[in-house]
Amino acid sequence: MNTFTSAISAGSYRHLVKPLLFRQSPDAVHKNIVRLARITQKSGIVRGVLKTAWAYDNEPYLAQDIAGIHFRNPIGLSAGFDKNMELPPMFRAIGFGFMEGGSLTYERCEGNTRPWFYRLPKSKSLVVHVGLANDGVESIMARLGSYKAGTFTNFPLNISVAKTNSPGTCDDKTAIEDYIGSLNLLRKGVRGGMFTLNISCPNTYGGEPFTTPERLERLLAEVDALRLTQLVFVKMPNDLSWAQTYELLRVIDRHRVIGVTMSNLAKRRSKLTLAEPLPDAVLGGLSGKPTWEKSNELIRRTRQAFGDRFVIIGVGGVFSAEDAYTKIRLGADLVELITGMIFEGPQLIGQINRGLVRLLKADGYTNISQAVGVDAAR
Repeated sequence: MNTFTSAISAGSYRHLVKPLLFRQSPDAVHKNIVRLARITQKSGIVRGVLKTAWAYDNEPYLAQDIAGIHFRNPIGLSAGFDKNMELPPMFRAIGFGFMEGGSLTYERCEGNTRPWFYRLPKSKSLVVHVGLANDGVESIMARLGSYKAGTFTNFPLNISVAKTNSPGTCDDKTAIEDYIGSLNLLRKGVRGGMFTLNISCPNTYGGEPFTTPERLERLLAEVDALRLTQLVFVKMPNDLSWAQTYELLRVIDRHRVIGVTMSNLAKRRSKLTLAEPLPDAVLGGLSGKPTWEKSNELIRRTRQAFGDRFVIIGVGGVFSAEDAYTKIRLGADLVELITGMIFEGPQLIGQINRGLVRLLKADGYTNISQAVGVDAAR
């Protein structure tokens, strides 16, 4: 990463690009950016220029091998931005160490009625009400198969899997069949080494049925029976108490699950302190800084309670290298983000990775893995 180019890009985004984008509806911005990136990522020249300008590589300090998968840096894209996995070459080029695509579902889903997004600029948050819109597992698998084999070399793909958002998947039996149907297809023909079971999407028919121990037990027993060779993660809700979360983790501990993602969108608005009004008519869960403290608490307490049993992916409120490092020191092995990139610009990924090396050196560490969990006891 060229630090001068990155600084110029950050300033241009903050003072020129972002003001223009934020005058448009967030739904329109997301749609247009995906469309533009889908076209421009086809050019090797464009990808090379972006990598040179924004990405930062320092494998001695940032690389980790986790459960047999190599991560060249710990910063990944969170699920929700690239729902149909249309942009892996672009996200690799701008410096992410891995990405989580989706969530995908067994059947194609139109999602909720638009608008899907609402900005809270002062609170550094987006209100998200997408409702699992995606092209369906078979279509997305075909798209993934069309990428060059090198796309996912040292750029792991984590595929988020949820139940189809429809009235037909509201009972436990059909919902579990929906998950299993997707996983059955994915395990046979996808270049993804990781699957994440999204049990905590707050914007769907039937709510979050698998956030109780008994029902989660039934889902994970069926997933175990598949004997997947891919790593399995569970994305945890943001709004449960630690006691409730702990009971879910005890269930997960008994199954063939290697890790947990902490955590999903915040939906209990009465417990959030926001810097501007949020109209009741705006539906959805909140991303970004409103999830920061709860996500950090869940990361820390999970690491305290379960030690190295789980690989922890930390999500929520990451806008800087210091934010990412906080989650890592609390116990996150890997960190994902979306909202920070939207608010700060795509050069942020390289800036975070460069900043992590600076912070590691200041603390006397020679690799990111040495910092994982050092603050978990506090």
